[in-house]
Amino acid sequence: MENETDPSMFASHGEFLKPEISNTVQIRPKILYFGTPVVLIATADGRGNVDLAPMSSAWALGNTVVLGLSVLGKTLENLKATGECMLNFPDQTLWKNVEKLAPLTGKNPVPFQKMGTFRYESDKFSAASLHPVPSEVVKPPRVKECEIQMECNVRNIYKMSEQDGQLAAIVEVNVIAVYANKKVILDDTHVNVKEWKPLIYSFRHYFTLGDELGKSFRSET
Repeated sequence: MENETDPSMFASHGEFLKPEISNTVQIRPKILYFGTPVVLIATADGRGNVDLAPMSSAWALGNTVVLGLSVLGKTLENLKATGECMLNFPDQTLWKNVEKLAPLTGKNPVPFQKMGTFRYESDKFSAASLHPVPSEVVKPPRVKECEIQMECNVRNIYKMSEQDGQLAAIVEVNVIAVYANKKVILDDTHVNVKEWKPLIYSFRHYFTLGDELGKSFRSET
């Protein structure tokens, strides 16, 4: 059976035996961004001031998107204040715009932990040569240049314990509307994966998708 354990894999004292694999060594990566899509998350505070920030810790399950965010940034502060956001997904052509946003923060004064690395910027859209477009339901705007955009409401916020000096939070958001450029869709229920090339962040380097290798048995296209 799949879940049964092979007793030969354990030593008599109960410790797991290390497999003898000559081409494998233990490493200690400084970061674990093993390859995830970049998201430009737009939020607004209670007075309507907009913030735009790049992030790469995001994954979807059904209509829920789970976000990993620093507790030091303006994004989490705005999410707590208003409970809504816009998730904008850039393609590979926008990596330089994303990188322009990377050293910016919407917090003024700049948090002590970010001093020397980040600088305050009130108008991040202009700083990154991007353009805001009004949203339909939530207050934070869409990013015109991003071909896929999702309007979201906050469902839950969980504070994580401090690890390696990093303070982070997990945020669950509910997707209430999705918008897509006509050139990257097949119809109103399917994205054209041959046209949509999301920007991927892998170990602090920017990539995009390569050639299609195949498709899941559940694919409808």
